[in-house]
Amino acid sequence: MRTVNNTILITGGSAGIGYELAKLFGANNKVIITGRNGARLAGAVARLAELGIRVTAIAGDVANGADVDELVGRLVREHGDLNVVINNAGAAAGVYSLSDEGVNAFDRAQQEMLTNYLAVIRLNEKLLPLLKKQEEAAIVNVSSIVSIVPGSRLSTYGASKAALHSYTLSLRHALAGTAVKVFELRPPLVATEFSSEIGGLERGIPASVVAEDLLTAFENDNYDVLVGNTADIYNLYLQSPEQAFLALNAR
Repeated sequence: MRTVNNTILITGGSAGIGYELAKLFGANNKVIITGRNGARLAGAVARLAELGIRVTAIAGDVANGADVDELVGRLVREHGDLNVVINNAGAAAGVYSLSDEGVNAFDRAQQEMLTNYLAVIRLNEKLLPLLKKQEEAAIVNVSSIVSIVPGSRLSTYGASKAALHSYTLSLRHALAGTAVKVFELRPPLVATEFSSEIGGLERGIPASVVAEDLLTAFENDNYDVLVGNTADIYNLYLQSPEQAFLALNAR
């Protein structure tokens, strides 16, 4: 997959991994970022402009059908050369135990599944006709280390990422032989506000490392991008799922 002269949509692009992806890819590509908070998007655009990187921002919630229709319409009208979609937007309902009473696990899981899984399916389906027109195209689904082994502190979040992983494998198979390549980016704990509740700011890897690994994966057509110690957990899982679970949930 080429790494320059692409037109790239990054969902959840105002902070964290999405922002670092916009910064890295924005140097040599046309980048569009989207997110729910218009003020945060504007701030990201301004910070990137100070670095000499120009991006386009479109405010909207990928979990909202009307917002998605508006986004897709604008992309078709104004960015008909779109050839890369990075599904980075995510939702986590916070740390809780499935054994606790009154935590509203269903409501939490419903929002996580909608944002992390179902919204990705909807956006990909709506943009595939545009992507298929391009000479070379890619879809990147950002899942997680917990797509391999459940994280008990974020159990329903992990379930949504496991669903995304399964869907990604099927999508890659379905699009084999087309111009659309399907990548899965699987970070471990990352130092972002998104993961602050589980110690990400103290123990997580820099979000820039995740972005750099995706760039390298594009260069090598490595479709399953195991970032940092995700690879270690994966290899341990192949040997012993029980040991992998204990290792991931030891902290």
